[in-house]
Amino acid sequence: MSDSQASAPAAPSGDLPARGSAARIVAALTARGLRLAVVETTCGGAITASLTAVPGASRCLAAGFVPYGNDAKRRLGVPAALLAREGAVSAAVAEALACAARDSAAADVALAETGLAGPQRGRSAKPVGECHLALATPNGTIAARHRFTGDREAIRARIRQATLALLAEWLDNI
Repeated sequence: MSDSQASAPAAPSGDLPARGSAARIVAALTARGLRLAVVETTCGGAITASLTAVPGASRCLAAGFVPYGNDAKRRLGVPAALLAREGAVSAAVAEALACAARDSAAADVALAETGLAGPQRGRSAKPVGECHLALATPNGTIAARHRFTGDREAIRARIRQATLALLAEWLDNI
């Protein structure tokens, strides 16, 4: 699915290092002339909301998608067979979501997150707090996996922070 892939190990449940605010990310994307698409299956639009709260975000934000259910993931372009084989909370689905959003929005880069915020895990065998992130770039896909603890809102907040940190780190290194 990607030309190159880097994977980060699971992060501990503690706080993530601050890698920049939404304002810094919007400024960096705008300065580089990059358009971003965001896919949020756990955060329900909170990542996109943090970016659109920044004046001028329309210069860099191409689209935001919230495909909460598997039907919506399929409509965005994730193959049904991939969802059946890997489950919605997986690195492969996060990458497929990022690539589909990048294509659908005609964006330069796309950020995707998928995870289990709890309090229960439903039908999944994966633990509450597990999440997978992906960033589809012109040079391939970067993936990260984290496992967070806490209540539903704490996990969602950490997923939002980790997702923005992944994008900020990439922007710092291009």
